Amino acid sequence: METEKTGALMPFDAADYLETPEDIALYLDAVLEEGDAALIAVALGDVARSKGMTAVAREAGVTREALYKALSEKGDPKLSTLLGVLKALGLHLSVKSVMPHDDAA
Repeated sequence: METEKTGALMPFDAADYLETPEDIALYLDAVLEEGDAALIAVALGDVARSKGMTAVAREAGVTREALYKALSEKGDPKLSTLLGVLKALGLHLSVKSVMPHDDAA
């Protein structure tokens, strides 16, 4: 993305492209597949910013500053914070097996 005046490249921000519930679900599914806790926290931060960090923080029951910190690259949010953020975003976690199921046993 170039700015018209300077021709400089603008940094990529995933939050700018998370417009629909489907966008958000596909993005988070892809990140969860990686299994990297720091990446998951950052991705949730992207989603929260796309929805408005202040509103998400209020709904999740944390301060905006605490939410920014928890959902940063160096953040390590508590499970209760993650669940609160997911609820505030209208999302929930689900689990699927990655191991083949053996019906013959």
